[in-house]
Amino acid sequence: MATTSITIDETPRIRSFLALADDALILGHRTSEWTGHAPTLEEELALANIALDLIGQARALYQATGYAEDALAYLRDPPQFRNALIAELPNGDFAFTIARLFLVSAASDLFWRGAMGATDPDLAAIAAKAEKETAYHVRHAAEWLIRLGDGTDESHRRAQEALDTLWPYTGEITASVDREAWLAVVAPILARATLAQPAESWMQAGGREGRHTEYLGHLLAEMQILPRSYPGAAW
Repeated sequence: MATTSITIDETPRIRSFLALADDALILGHRTSEWTGHAPTLEEELALANIALDLIGQARALYQATGYAEDALAYLRDPPQFRNALIAELPNGDFAFTIARLFLVSAASDLFWRGAMGATDPDLAAIAAKAEKETAYHVRHAAEWLIRLGDGTDESHRRAQEALDTLWPYTGEITASVDREAWLAVVAPILARATLAQPAESWMQAGGREGRHTEYLGHLLAEMQILPRSYPGAAW
């Protein structure tokens, strides 16, 4: 793999846009990995469309930084990515993917709703479109989480295990919203799913500062291999 990379002047505005964009790109990539593997054809199409929504949000946010979107996606090394750690974790089983999508989307939807009134015109315009998409992501994931949690003993067990594993990673995704407001969205769905809400305790962190798990490196190696191997290649 070539050593092509990009240097970025991370002003506070650019850093905040990168955090949002990287969350969307990495979660979009993880979600797209279900293509060909989802439990039903209908769900495969739904997850593919959600992945496209997220990658579209990432593109708009990257473009708003003034840097080339492809360079930001394909020519940065793992320490330059600002995504929350929860986005880069492997998909695990279907319950894990759904629980993560619900927890992240609930936080994203709160953020986008608030950002529609932002003084930054780029952020406000992106938020107006992204909130509609993310509201659907919340509904879709919530419906599945309820089905899994309130389903068979096996599906309930898997959903609870996913929730317990993911909860310590939710601190980063709620740092830019009111966590109590996020809990007000999450708690009723968990109750309907007959899932126990994990206790509030120590939270994982580091993604916003570029301290990532090994999983992000593996993901980027796969995602970036073509532009890194053939710099400047065009279709």
